[in-house]
Amino acid sequence: MRLSKLQKTAVNALEDIKARDIEVLDVRKQTSLCDSLIIASADSNRQVKALADHVRDRLKEAGATIVGVEGEESAEWILVDAGDIVVHIMQPAIRAYYNLEELWAPQPRLGRPRQASAA
Repeated sequence: MRLSKLQKTAVNALEDIKARDIEVLDVRKQTSLCDSLIIASADSNRQVKALADHVRDRLKEAGATIVGVEGEESAEWILVDAGDIVVHIMQPAIRAYYNLEELWAPQPRLGRPRQASAA
């Protein structure tokens, strides 16, 4: 399944149940674990759980394989792993604390260290 279709399906599912602050991050240059991270906020444990269930169901309907779902017990942060994409649904305090957007943002290149010139 094409990555863009997976992303669109997941984002639409999040929007269906009023997820907030949806971010799609291309992480292909940082990891081989997945191609894309989708991060969204929800206001309560109930909404986090409902969003995760809805995303999982919509991705399955679209033909994606769900590798796993983590965090359903506490429902403060649920991760839906669909292989090429991983969806993180978090309550705002958890999202602010872990700040995945900054963690996965492309890092500036440091370049090569300069050698001291002989005088």
